[in-house]
Amino acid sequence: MIRALTGFSTRNPWKIIALWAVVGIFLTLLSQALVFKVTQTQNGDFLPSKYDSAAALKVAEEKFGVKSDANAVTVLVGRQDGKPLTQADQQRIGEVAEELGRQRVEMPKRDDDAPAFMFEDYSQTPKVSPAMVAPDRSFELLSAQLTGNITDPGMHGLYQAFRDEAKDEFADAGMRTGFTGGLADLVDTTEAEKTTTTVVGALMVGLIVLINILVFRSALAAFVPLIAVSIIAGAAGGVVVGTSMLTGINLDPSTPSMIGVVLIGIGVDYFLFLLFRFREQLRTRPDLPARTVSAEVSARVGTAITSAALTIVAAFATLGIATFGQFRVLGPAIAVSVLVMLLASLTLMPALLAVTGRKMFWPSRSLRHEPRAGAAAGVGDLVARRPLTLIVASVALLGALAAGLIGMRMDFGQTSGTRDTPAAVTATEIARSLPAGVSDPATVYITAKDGGTLTAQGLAAIPKALAEVNGVGQVGETLFNKDRTAACIDVYLAADTQSQQARDLVSGPVRDTVADHTPPGAQAHVGGTAAIFADISTAVDHDLKTVFPVAAALIALILIVLLRSLLAPAVLMLAVGLGFAATLGASALFFQHLLDRPGVDFVLPLVLFLFVVALGTDYNILISDRIREEMERPGPARAAVARAVRHTAPAIATAAVILAASFGSLGANSNPGTQQIGFATALGIMLSAFVISIVLVPALVALLGRATWWPVRPGRSKGRHQADSPAGPSHHDHLSLTH
Repeated sequence: MIRALTGFSTRNPWKIIALWAVVGIFLTLLSQALVFKVTQTQNGDFLPSKYDSAAALKVAEEKFGVKSDANAVTVLVGRQDGKPLTQADQQRIGEVAEELGRQRVEMPKRDDDAPAFMFEDYSQTPKVSPAMVAPDRSFELLSAQLTGNITDPGMHGLYQAFRDEAKDEFADAGMRTGFTGGLADLVDTTEAEKTTTTVVGALMVGLIVLINILVFRSALAAFVPLIAVSIIAGAAGGVVVGTSMLTGINLDPSTPSMIGVVLIGIGVDYFLFLLFRFREQLRTRPDLPARTVSAEVSARVGTAITSAALTIVAAFATLGIATFGQFRVLGPAIAVSVLVMLLASLTLMPALLAVTGRKMFWPSRSLRHEPRAGAAAGVGDLVARRPLTLIVASVALLGALAAGLIGMRMDFGQTSGTRDTPAAVTATEIARSLPAGVSDPATVYITAKDGGTLTAQGLAAIPKALAEVNGVGQVGETLFNKDRTAACIDVYLAADTQSQQARDLVSGPVRDTVADHTPPGAQAHVGGTAAIFADISTAVDHDLKTVFPVAAALIALILIVLLRSLLAPAVLMLAVGLGFAATLGASALFFQHLLDRPGVDFVLPLVLFLFVVALGTDYNILISDRIREEMERPGPARAAVARAVRHTAPAIATAAVILAASFGSLGANSNPGTQQIGFATALGIMLSAFVISIVLVPALVALLGRATWWPVRPGRSKGRHQADSPAGPSHHDHLSLTH
């Protein structure tokens, strides 16, 4: 199958390239236009209905008409001279609020002539209502509700239009304003980071190009992989968005960007694996046509690439069994994307090699002469001569980093790291006078059973008891729906609603108090940000215990099939497991202890496990496949290991640096969770490549010899009388194309 695909592609390269170009560009445009129609932004919507906060969201939607994509904006209004508000001031504020609640906010006009179906028109009349007045009367808070996808730039434009209109209206009344809340914070952060995001993206692209130029000394080898992989990533995004629209399964907002980062990284990796082997074989067999070489190389390397890609697919597909919907959507989406990249690796990439041939490496003259023994040859020699020493050193390093797992905590905070934005400044001002959770309360929803109704007297015990709970700053009024079959009570916590303290408070004393004082014939649920993240914590803990062993079993099965061995997969799994522990431990040491953060981001262990284990296994598959291939030849096993490291280490090192840079670019994001994912994944990839794949795994194989491949061992060491030193180059350094 693999040979058939690569063979067809190299025989009909221009047709394959044209097909990918047309389909890739079309799907890229489709993805960019429709992605916001298939994403949902409320974390609570990803929780199964069995969780209390998910049940509260359902009551809010069915009984009170609260939309799942409703975004509350808190508007602070105060006098421009800083004096306390008077009764006349409050009356004027109420009049302006009523006026704002009657005015329809129109989305800014688009500069292009794109058809209407390609974007969402969020124009609407906001719901504006008074919230509360500060105890010192320094300001009054209003609540404005805007409905729409919080990540859509169109929604950002609508918020900006509302913000500017409100500023002008209150300024005419002699008032100052401030805006905060999730939507306001996201828009302000996006505006503040626009330049940084652009610069970091340009630097990442520049770094990839520069590395390829330094490695291959060629313009085509520098730009062709990046352009090709960008088109493939766009096509994969279009496939995921299209699948989401057809199935009705919404995506998490982080999914499209995560797909882009993953595919750019692994796509360049796969192209580099092909390029290094292509250059090696062109140099070894100058008599063969470049198209023939591209077909043979693509078929041979395609096997390793297929196994590596299927490892990632299997790992991420296991997220489909997770209970937390954000994981359950992310996993299959990335798995589908990687399958698209795999198809391109077996078709488009071989076609590009067939078309460019030796010109791919112009103007470099590296094809005309044998390369000098460089650092990779030195490492291969050292691994062959001192395997036990390198094993001990590698395990000691990884073990020391893994020690950071002791005392590791999970952090569910979702606040932006940019604390000097207007939204952050406004939130700080509010927190000085009111409970920290005033702009994001927990809400108790009570519903009557069997068609009954609720009364204020029957529910009076609930707010009274909640007001006495330590950590509750204030309790709002009891509000009923029209037919009085449901009621809701806002609970303003003294702690930041995204803190561990708030989650413990809601999941413990608040829920216990509500349960104890809910009258017979009614049922109650506690919702809100703190409650949602308390339940997510429970779901994630369950998923970690389920997904880890299933993913590990699938990866091990793929390795057994690929390597035709039982011992080698066990060696590789132990190595990548140690690498995962070291990466997570190092992340905890850096963020939790060195930077004094509350803990590591709650999604980091699972995302890191999948990326580091799956992507790190890519490199292990490449080096192991080459070691086994070299061991098929006569000579000592350690000589085979040395040759494999010499030829494969440059490809692994180059690919790892590019992939680490791709993920490392996430570190420029102001969101602490995104920063951690970027840092930890980049570190994990570097450890996987430079410590595990280039040193530890080859050293283990050198120590175990051909027994590594038990029970089906590669060719025995015929001709040991040959003068092959353990690491020295010989006429066996280059394997036959007809292997």
